[in-house]
Amino acid sequence: MKNANHYQILEVNVSASQGQIKQAYRRLAKRFHPDCGEAANHEQIILINAAYEVLGDPEKRRSYDQQLSPNYPSRQRQERTAKAQNYYKRRRETEQKTEIIFDVWLKEIYTPIHHLVNVVINSLDGQIDDLSADPFDDELMSIFQEYLEDCRESLQQAKQIFGSQPNPSQAAKIAASLYFCLNQLSDGIDELEWFALNYDDSHLHTGKELFRIAKNLCYEASEMIDLRGN
Repeated sequence: MKNANHYQILEVNVSASQGQIKQAYRRLAKRFHPDCGEAANHEQIILINAAYEVLGDPEKRRSYDQQLSPNYPSRQRQERTAKAQNYYKRRRETEQKTEIIFDVWLKEIYTPIHHLVNVVINSLDGQIDDLSADPFDDELMSIFQEYLEDCRESLQQAKQIFGSQPNPSQAAKIAASLYFCLNQLSDGIDELEWFALNYDDSHLHTGKELFRIAKNLCYEASEMIDLRGN
């Protein structure tokens, strides 16, 4: 009986009812009880108790019956495979949803801001070159001030776009670069406006430097997107 299963230990058929299993257990427990006439068998009593603990509980019995099935190992593998497939399916669905959110953010937030920022930054050198012909010429300075007003409007539009929806987690670093880029541009425009008011070249130099920093931040954001694509 060393390698016997629980049904064999209780001397019942695998199709036995719960009542039959209970009766078999009581009969065997009585037979091997130390006070009965038959010689007590401590090891057998342990096996009987263990068998009844499983077969006497319908839920444990169902689980045990599955393990007795010759196809149980195969079924276990199938269940593990199914669980793994479901896990990776859910994970892939989550990744796809995340990618869609990121792509929408690129299209609706990053791209228009990138365009606005580049128009502002890339126009500065030409504007300064035109103004350098005669910084004290009222007409040239008026054109330069109109350019700064356009910059301020573009910057305000970019900030509104940036705050129009939350940034997805996978775009956190890109969004941070854009945020600091817009701040540098705002400060740079302030400096250039001060130059237009008092002709102090220090404001012009500071403004150009802030625009240069903003340009680098914009480039960093683009580079992160390119790396992500690769």
